[in-house]
Amino acid sequence: MTKADVVEAVSSSCGFSKKESIDLVENVFALIKGCLERGEDLKISGFGKFEVKQKNPRRGRNPQTGETLEISARRVLSFKPSQLLRAAVNC
Repeated sequence: MTKADVVEAVSSSCGFSKKESIDLVENVFALIKGCLERGEDLKISGFGKFEVKQKNPRRGRNPQTGETLEISARRVLSFKPSQLLRAAVNC
């Protein structure tokens, strides 16, 4: 499913015009993105939880050359589905 598919679904199921649906979907995604950029967790009841986790720097190895290198610290995004979503997917 693409963003265009989401816009189409919102437009057809809620009775909004295509332009209103595009604005609505873009605003929702912008809110989600802004929340995650600030490092906040985002919990959507019945769907799941998005978490921003901090990874510490660590040593890694280039598998081709065997050379060791430093993997920098970074933030990663993880998603944990709710029990309801898991049950729906595993039917």
